[in-house]
Amino acid sequence: MAKADNYGASSITVLEGLEAVRKRPGMYIGSVSTRGLNHLIYEIVDNAVDEHLAGYCNRIRVTLETDGSATIEDNGRGIPVGMHEKGISAERLVFTTLHAGGKFDNGAYKTSGGLHGVGSSVVNALSARLTVRVKSDGMIYEDKYERGNPVVELLDGLLPVIGKARGTGTLVNFLPDDTIFDKIRFKEEDVKSRLHETAYLNPELTIVFEDRRKTPAERIEYHEPEGLAGFVKDMNKTKGAIHDVICLKGESEGIGVEVAFQYVNEFHENVFGFCNNIYNAEGGTHLTGFKTVFTNVINTYARELNILKEKDANFTGADVRSGMTAVVSIKHPDPRFEGQTKTKLDNQDAAKVVSKVTGEEIVRYLDRNLETLKSIIGCAEKAAKIRKSEEKARTNMLTKQKFSFDSNGKLANCESKDASQCEIFIVEGDSAGGSAKTARNRKFQAILPIRGKILNVEKASIDKILANAEIKSMINAFGCGFSEGYGNDFDITRLRYHKIIIMADADVDGAHISTLLLTLFYRFMPELIYEGHVYLAMPPLYKAMPSKGKEEYLYDDRALEKYRKHHKGSFTLQRYKGLGEMDADQLWETTLNPETRILKQVEIEDGRMASEVTEMLMGTDVPPRKAFIYEHAMDAQLDV
Repeated sequence: MAKADNYGASSITVLEGLEAVRKRPGMYIGSVSTRGLNHLIYEIVDNAVDEHLAGYCNRIRVTLETDGSATIEDNGRGIPVGMHEKGISAERLVFTTLHAGGKFDNGAYKTSGGLHGVGSSVVNALSARLTVRVKSDGMIYEDKYERGNPVVELLDGLLPVIGKARGTGTLVNFLPDDTIFDKIRFKEEDVKSRLHETAYLNPELTIVFEDRRKTPAERIEYHEPEGLAGFVKDMNKTKGAIHDVICLKGESEGIGVEVAFQYVNEFHENVFGFCNNIYNAEGGTHLTGFKTVFTNVINTYARELNILKEKDANFTGADVRSGMTAVVSIKHPDPRFEGQTKTKLDNQDAAKVVSKVTGEEIVRYLDRNLETLKSIIGCAEKAAKIRKSEEKARTNMLTKQKFSFDSNGKLANCESKDASQCEIFIVEGDSAGGSAKTARNRKFQAILPIRGKILNVEKASIDKILANAEIKSMINAFGCGFSEGYGNDFDITRLRYHKIIIMADADVDGAHISTLLLTLFYRFMPELIYEGHVYLAMPPLYKAMPSKGKEEYLYDDRALEKYRKHHKGSFTLQRYKGLGEMDADQLWETTLNPETRILKQVEIEDGRMASEVTEMLMGTDVPPRKAFIYEHAMDAQLDV
């Protein structure tokens, strides 16, 4: 691997001071939920991966410690500890100043996942405590911080030496600040998924994960010498592949492109984009370039082989990608993302380069592999037939059964037409729906009752989905259409309510109803979730009525345990088995009132893992679902 040179104290460029991170953490890490919490680990890991990309690091260790902290250690060059022109150690500058880092110095890194140089300082600002140890020049240097503020006194501007070292590298240990985050327990499954992805993207890198919070400690070593080919194989391991994984690789204008893809006997499309090892959940220009050129190439071949006649319309992009699992990874010297969390790539040159490299390489491959080409075109043919028949069924169904916004009698709409102020509650059951209609604020709250459990869309065909009365009611109420995979009539700008709130009973049936609704939204209206419009209401489980003092609603068993521990005197406890048991005043006070209610926003941290889990839990393949249930049986809280 080629090495970048000239990495020293002078490589650290300062753009501005550290300000406002603790006041507005969402601007830097997306949210203060578990997703944002895990993102702190990714920021430090990304810095270590940048050292690997520069040619100096081949091993990273990530440890979840027993005290709730996380430790990330690499064997790279070590953060520069020399004196910076600003008069302090370069390491201190990196951890206390926004936009200070080697990412702005052209000689330090050729490509980097760290776009803005804010990762280290943001992690520091949002940690109750943070320790940095740097191995460099045969010595171990140490620095410590509390809530972003240094607590180690520098000697003539330089870090204290705490020992001698073999080799080089950086260790960062941090404990998230519990005054910033909703929860400070890292979610190990998401962390492991991210680390495994990183190993696939860097076949020469080894990443060791250890969770010391478990007894015995869990230890996994990720090393994937097959790279992207292994990544695609892993995603398709339970599916019927119709050809071997195809790998394409090339470089143009200083941008490296690598693509791996494979078709399976299913009609889902799974295409994932990465730039400089960062997963781009919302895609971007690199995926646009890949999808456009691939569609054009397959249509050209289909006409040359006379599979598409002169009178036939071209296959759509969705037709061509039906059944495809693909990973598109680029290395860009100057990436531009939308937001610090890097969910969408914005470089226009990425589209051009990916299109050029992919177009040339896929033609070279398919010219030599005619049977594979025919099998890919066969998938597009099947998808096109299904699309046309379903479009016809959909048109007939919606024209024959069209109903106006309120004519079905179920939706109790709100008065306001300002979508940003409006919210809709999806409520199961007539009794709960009736209470909710009485309790709501009619100005901005709409109520849509549904009967029982909606159709499981993971197992059903499009015609059955669109024939389902409850699903039609939701499509009609939301106002933004429906994406069926083979064409997209969904338009998020037409959404009538910026908060879609699932309000189900706090029991197993309620959880099942919520899961079915989330499956519908994720598969056919994913933008609702990705843009933060979907919420889960959190009705209380108990009402504590003390003999003296104020009544209190308790939202879970942990709250009840805390109440029992701290409350002095006797009290009566009411257990709510369902929303229908609450009168209108109670429902307003606990679940509808924006001032007092608790809502959980639905987020997707890892699109690949979300798709796999949805398919496993809601699909037709029973053995993986059984295995998952057995593995997580002890995690469930049973209502007995």
